[in-house]
Amino acid sequence: MMAPSRFAAHLRVVTPDYFKSSFPPNLEKLIRRLDIHPDSEERLIESLPFSMGDATAGTENELQTVVIGKSEDVDLPIFIRSSNFFKNTIKYATTGDAPRHVLTALERHLTENTENKWENSWVRFPKKCLNPFSTHILTGDLRSDKKNQNSLVRKDSARFFFIHSDEPFVRIPISYMLKLALADSVGDEDTHPIIRETAEKLMNHFLNDNTSPETFSFHVVRLTREKNLGKSAAAETLKRFLLTQLLTQYANRHFQLIQNGQQASVYFAPQPPLGQKKLNNLISDAFYRELFMSPCLSGWDQGEEKMRYMGLCHRTLSLSQLNAVAKLKESGIITRNLVVLPNTSNTSLANNGTHISLGSRKLSRIFASSGTGMADADEKYIGDLVIKITEHFLPLFVGTYSAAPYRFDFWDFHPEKMLGFLPHELDFTHLRMMWRRWRKKASTRFLGRSITPFGPEKLDRFLSRLLLLKGDFVTDVRLIDYLVALLSTSESPCLNGMPESDLNLKKDLSDMGVFDESMPLYMLYRLRRRSQMGFSGFEGRYYSLFEDIQEDMGSAANLQLLLTLLAYKLIFEKKISHSDIPDHPTIESERRQIFFGTAIGIPTFYVRKNTRNRLLISILQNVKKTRPSRRYNGYIRVLNIEYRKALIELIRKEAGSIIEMLGLKEMLNDLEKRITEPDTHAASGKLTRGILEKTGSNNPMKLSGEEFNSAAENYYRTDLKKKQIAAALNLFQQDVAELDSWQTWRDGYYNQALLDTLKGAGGEKYLAVCKQDLLNETSDEKDIKKLIHLMLLTIHKDLQENKIN
Repeated sequence: MMAPSRFAAHLRVVTPDYFKSSFPPNLEKLIRRLDIHPDSEERLIESLPFSMGDATAGTENELQTVVIGKSEDVDLPIFIRSSNFFKNTIKYATTGDAPRHVLTALERHLTENTENKWENSWVRFPKKCLNPFSTHILTGDLRSDKKNQNSLVRKDSARFFFIHSDEPFVRIPISYMLKLALADSVGDEDTHPIIRETAEKLMNHFLNDNTSPETFSFHVVRLTREKNLGKSAAAETLKRFLLTQLLTQYANRHFQLIQNGQQASVYFAPQPPLGQKKLNNLISDAFYRELFMSPCLSGWDQGEEKMRYMGLCHRTLSLSQLNAVAKLKESGIITRNLVVLPNTSNTSLANNGTHISLGSRKLSRIFASSGTGMADADEKYIGDLVIKITEHFLPLFVGTYSAAPYRFDFWDFHPEKMLGFLPHELDFTHLRMMWRRWRKKASTRFLGRSITPFGPEKLDRFLSRLLLLKGDFVTDVRLIDYLVALLSTSESPCLNGMPESDLNLKKDLSDMGVFDESMPLYMLYRLRRRSQMGFSGFEGRYYSLFEDIQEDMGSAANLQLLLTLLAYKLIFEKKISHSDIPDHPTIESERRQIFFGTAIGIPTFYVRKNTRNRLLISILQNVKKTRPSRRYNGYIRVLNIEYRKALIELIRKEAGSIIEMLGLKEMLNDLEKRITEPDTHAASGKLTRGILEKTGSNNPMKLSGEEFNSAAENYYRTDLKKKQIAAALNLFQQDVAELDSWQTWRDGYYNQALLDTLKGAGGEKYLAVCKQDLLNETSDEKDIKKLIHLMLLTIHKDLQENKIN
């Protein structure tokens, strides 16, 4: 055991055998029916769910889009100018029924966009660009029920078509454009059947959901002794990203977007663009939804129903954000009646992240069979405990593997703006502690006193210049700007292992105006139930932007797997049970405050000496440099970095056999460097360094919020995207070499398809010639189409190799 902290005596004493818990009588039954072998550590590890040969992984990625072009050519400004909203704004401003400055600001937004960037704009192109197959796909997706070929056309179908210069045009979101481009690229009659059939299988993996495009794994990957789960999942993500780039470049040319003054771009970016946030402050919430909420043409049989549901999500989160202001008043953080109310339209659904789902073949099989004696209630009971254990370790992921660096100005520092959804995620005690520490960390102090902005922005900007009040810089703004983990209520704990506990919590939150019962409960680590998802597992929803997908995402997925296995090991070794992590809002908030504090960059947090969370006590007893708090009586002051270092040591101690089995010793060493040397090793440091190189500065605090955040958007759209495409091309080149090898030719399966695609040319050589043009986005349409076909062949091979029975 690690040497205890010299302040461990201030913590409640725990038993010397580390964890010693009372367990329900049905645990032995669960161990038998899950075929767990606890008689030796080696046999235990091999029999655990998610162990070698059992674990699978899949990912879902949310992407950012932009259309570059003049305002008279791009759909977003054209649509705004032609809208009734804009015409009414002009009319009311002219008659004096609405402030003139709103119209002036909106007109300035449309005319002074010197970079000609229109994030999340739709695209418009001549309908004649679609071939018969892509036209067939579009027609089918416009049905009100895609499963019923006799169903009527969607009631909103007219919004996707218009006449321009006596010619029919199509207007669609870029997320749906990707699916149409895939269909169109394989629509010729001479396309080889393997290529065409593969494309058809992949089409519904391009979702037209929320605001941003979402894509999910073409195939799940499996943990074997030959294949590292994280690296395999990262490789699949990179290749899917590369196909997305090829489809975007194909659409830019074949759909005549460039010819008509538009250039679409798709890339990874974690937070809503500045331009979209500014526009959101000038328009109504209903008009925001009309502009930015996707029509759900792809991925669902009843798209209009899904679209109405997404509108509900937007209205619910907007109302929830307003509700949070009242909670700040109740908590004592807002102490005066002068507040800056959030906009009635919320942009949080435009935050983009990655979800990594782990599945267990064993659990999926057992919970699918009625003869095993295992029920959904057992899945929920164990799953909830795994989630509670894992949540203590989630600060290890924040900033280390993914991040969303962001610069706040002094005039942003209103608690009602800065704290976002946190009043719904933390209890009032931890919320007050966090806000005090955030203000202390930030550059908002003058003569030793923390100053809060007054409200009028002109006055706050003047104070900022006069008193040199700069604001703050945070590691991961996405985790603060989005509702990532709803706090349980006293009457309805979510993770107590009871079958309907999550439904009861949703009802409570709905009654309180915080959430809606029809929405899935937002959680950091979410149970994926076999009866709902078709597999049993967990989804990690705390990832923002990866700087290096192979290294950062691959390692993150491996750590997620390691922690899930560790949680099951602790459970089946009878070292921890539900009673050790009591189901109370304060206990939930106590562990989650560490996660959110890490995202903000707050160096310390506080834990009650007599906390009833035995797992947290066991961790804290080995954290160095703790001390009793001078400010908060009965609390221990803990350094965040020391807590995370103690977590790594705990993993090494309790999961040594798992680490050896998965070969993750070096990964943990690398994680430690990411924590202790973040500027050079962590994703947050690497992303920040890349952004600052675009500005010529070496410190984000020397830049204004707009300067840094605009540079970040530019970096994500250009340099980072090119780096990630290059990494994907390297993997693609390896796949093509294998596809074009003598071994594959001897098998004969892909010979004709390769011959049809490359006309006898060598795949590797052809790709080498095309590579630079692809990176520069200057490839011609013929080459892009060939590369799409070539990539579909490699994906077909992946699908065959990764079939899971």
